[in-house]
Amino acid sequence: MSNSASDIPAYRYTAQMAGQIEEKWQKYWLDQGTFNADNLVGSLAGPGAKKDPFFVMDMFPYPSGKGLHVGHPLGYISTDVTGRFQRMQGKNVLYTMGYDAFGLPAEQYAVTTGQHPRKTTNENIATMQRQLARIGLSHDQRRSFATIDQDYYRWTQWIFLQIFNSWYDPEATRPDGGKGAARPIQELIEKFASREKPLPEGAKWSDLTAKQREDVLKDYRLAYLSYAPVNWCPGLGTVLADEEVTSEGRSERGNFPVFRSHLRQWMMRITAYGDRLIQDLATLDWPEKVRTMQENWIGRSHGATVTFQVDTEKLQVYTTRPDTLFGATFMVVAPEHPILSGGGESELPTGALAIPAQWPEGTRDAWTGGYENPQQAVRAYQQQAAARSELERGGDSHEKTGVFTGLFATNPVNNRPIPVFTADYVMMGYGTGAIMAVPAHDQRDWDFAKKFDLDIIYTITPGPDAEKDTAWIGDGVIQNSANDQISLNGLGKAEAIKKITSWLETAGLGEATTTYRLRDWLFSRQRYWGEPFPVVYDEDGVVHALPESMLPLDLPEVDNFSPRTFAPDDADSSPEAPLGRAEDWIKVELDLGQGKKTYYRDTNVMPNWAGSCCYELRYLDPGEKDFLANPENERYWMGPREGASSGGTDLYVGGVEHAVLHLLYARFWHKVLYDLGYLSSLEPFHKLFNQGYIQAYAYTDKRGAYVPASEVQGDEASGFTYEGEPVNREYGKMGKSLKNIVTPDDICAEYGADTFRVYEMSMGPLDMSRPWETRAVVGSQRFLQRLWRNVVDENTGEVTVSEDAPDLETQRALAKAIAAVTEDYREMRLNLVVSDLIVLNNHLTALKAVPREAAEALVLMISPLAPHIAEELWNRLGHSSSLAREPFPVVTDESLLVEEEITAVVQINGKVKYRLQVPQSISAEELEKQALETEVVQRNLAGSAPLKVIVREPKLVNVVIRKSK
Repeated sequence: MSNSASDIPAYRYTAQMAGQIEEKWQKYWLDQGTFNADNLVGSLAGPGAKKDPFFVMDMFPYPSGKGLHVGHPLGYISTDVTGRFQRMQGKNVLYTMGYDAFGLPAEQYAVTTGQHPRKTTNENIATMQRQLARIGLSHDQRRSFATIDQDYYRWTQWIFLQIFNSWYDPEATRPDGGKGAARPIQELIEKFASREKPLPEGAKWSDLTAKQREDVLKDYRLAYLSYAPVNWCPGLGTVLADEEVTSEGRSERGNFPVFRSHLRQWMMRITAYGDRLIQDLATLDWPEKVRTMQENWIGRSHGATVTFQVDTEKLQVYTTRPDTLFGATFMVVAPEHPILSGGGESELPTGALAIPAQWPEGTRDAWTGGYENPQQAVRAYQQQAAARSELERGGDSHEKTGVFTGLFATNPVNNRPIPVFTADYVMMGYGTGAIMAVPAHDQRDWDFAKKFDLDIIYTITPGPDAEKDTAWIGDGVIQNSANDQISLNGLGKAEAIKKITSWLETAGLGEATTTYRLRDWLFSRQRYWGEPFPVVYDEDGVVHALPESMLPLDLPEVDNFSPRTFAPDDADSSPEAPLGRAEDWIKVELDLGQGKKTYYRDTNVMPNWAGSCCYELRYLDPGEKDFLANPENERYWMGPREGASSGGTDLYVGGVEHAVLHLLYARFWHKVLYDLGYLSSLEPFHKLFNQGYIQAYAYTDKRGAYVPASEVQGDEASGFTYEGEPVNREYGKMGKSLKNIVTPDDICAEYGADTFRVYEMSMGPLDMSRPWETRAVVGSQRFLQRLWRNVVDENTGEVTVSEDAPDLETQRALAKAIAAVTEDYREMRLNLVVSDLIVLNNHLTALKAVPREAAEALVLMISPLAPHIAEELWNRLGHSSSLAREPFPVVTDESLLVEEEITAVVQINGKVKYRLQVPQSISAEELEKQALETEVVQRNLAGSAPLKVIVREPKLVNVVIRKSK
């Protein structure tokens, strides 16, 4: 058969025709503003806001220079399908897309090429916008923006100022009636000034200098400056977040070494919201896995803070097991702990002690590590620890090293001197940076004690299944735990904890404490390409917030984007951000209410997390000049409503890799703004859905080199070859280096965008990962071609539907499809939607002519998945306007959903014994179950099992039983 173009029917649905149809309708939608969502008030106000709102969004994408591969649009297509379905349900749907455009990749490209990151980023955004438009996503383009747009990051800076100018008042009442809320810092100042809240050492607020006042306030502000342990990467010239550091202690980008250092950084007091961030998870419709991940990250625990005396200083530890205090035989402090490092500008409460110049009496050989004295041992160990990442230090595979500091602490329950070690598995960012070690009941402490010849005292009676030479970590009766004032002996865990905690509080040696694994959010980056901080510093180093009238604070132009420090292996180097070159920008004359003075700008910038913490709010009102979002519009789109008491977006779709940090940070910002009265919603995202991933096969030759996946021949049975040579197949992610990338542009060109959309949604459950198989795409194309032929004659282009009413069988098939598809769209079971529609389409294909009623219902039902072909068929069926807001089909006659019953014969050894009335669609399993439960079969089985059961659903069951002799 000839395959020439002349043999193809003129009106056949080919890739070429699909492309023409898709271009036509995409232009129509844009010209008509088909997907514009109306606000209640403002520049985007319109009559659509009389409808119920539905806010659906994707997680902010970063516009990569590589563009999209077919794995990226999986979530985007699912949100588009959902948005289209909800419009047809009569909802006013807000659906748009912005771009998370600040960040390290663009900056590093600028360092390498000298090209301004804005140019690169805008080019990447344009590429992504083109690719997304080709897929036919129903975005409201009026609401789109990028984080690098001045009109957007003005509001990021505004939010920073709200956080900086706030403190967390545990006694304040929130709008929802709960206790504890962010309040304006001015209220705290007034409390200090009136002495309602006393200052340390009885000081008077009016007597304090500006610097002294700020030193007081920074301990309360929700955004504050502090010296903090950070991941310093000299090779990139910036501080990195933990997630940007590999387990080998190197930068994820560039593979440079990363060192621990103490730097003056902006911090956000997210820890003040620890309880609320956990408690409010219960109000959200999120996957249980994500909820658990957030709870574990926050890590709330209850215990006691205990004070140990070290020479003239108090060393505090937090423990969840104060009942084991009598078994504490040594202490361990972080290498960065100020008690060892001299305190300096760490601004931590613990003071420095003089490390002994000689090993003190009682030092055991195993404690010294071969060093001549404690000073040498500690300094050498601190240098070693600085070269390790936090992930390395805390990992289970890392050997627990350490050295004796030459200091002894006094155990407060027995006044016993116990040695103080420093070890890098203890970190300043967790708890107090010091731990008490009870080796008898903690395996890590046991291993450390054995290595360093330290005492081991059991304070919990081991159970009968206890192993020798190992810690007992189970519960039991307390033993060896008494002094002249208190005895815990004979008590259980809970009672012992309560008793010892009370005793510590009475003795002034400790107190009950709730603590969190969560740490305050490190918010500074030594980069160029990020949002500048809207603050300045005076000659005394006091920080001043810029007035809102001076926002946005724009980035200055620089001619060199490289970090000023570029010593990839120098742990002692200091960061000098690229903005340090902009001297005319840094030093500025401003009048901040006290006449013109000289101030200095911050040369750090915000992390790229900042832009993704509030973009859902700006989607609501991107043109609003006076508010982040007009309160009426915010309340309409995100306010509490039935089934979502905390408010927030109706649907948020993205990868599970953002389950903790992004979602946690966005929730924190949202809660601060809620406390301050700017928002009506308690949470930003009510319903969260994590889509799976599209992965791909890659192939390597005998050298281990990757070969183009698209050119590999063969199958699993015969094996795979490339250019005639056998290759190995592996399964995983798509990547340029793996030579297995497939782009949506290529698939759309070869099959059409609708085919691409249908294939991606049909591959399996949306929350599961699945392999891409280009050869399988043709199945989705054939489905759409059959759909086309059911309405349009391929040779003449004429509509072929019948005006006759559907027969009863077709009515039942249609009703069944409508009911199933509606529920599956609601629950995002989009793969089942495709299969349901294929069943209906196949039924219609078998008819001589498709009834208009069935054809139009099918076109409407397929439209969220394949909108372009649906629009075209709807138009050819005689409708002059878009179907985007046509009502979704409903079942008007519920009786059509009641399946006709048929008679199923039940046989025993081939002889008819009973008849059952069953639904025609009954499964083999259900039919067998019902047959075996009948009285006649039970009587003949007499308690024994059948030899065999033969099922021919829905009409026959033959139960074979042993014949009695």
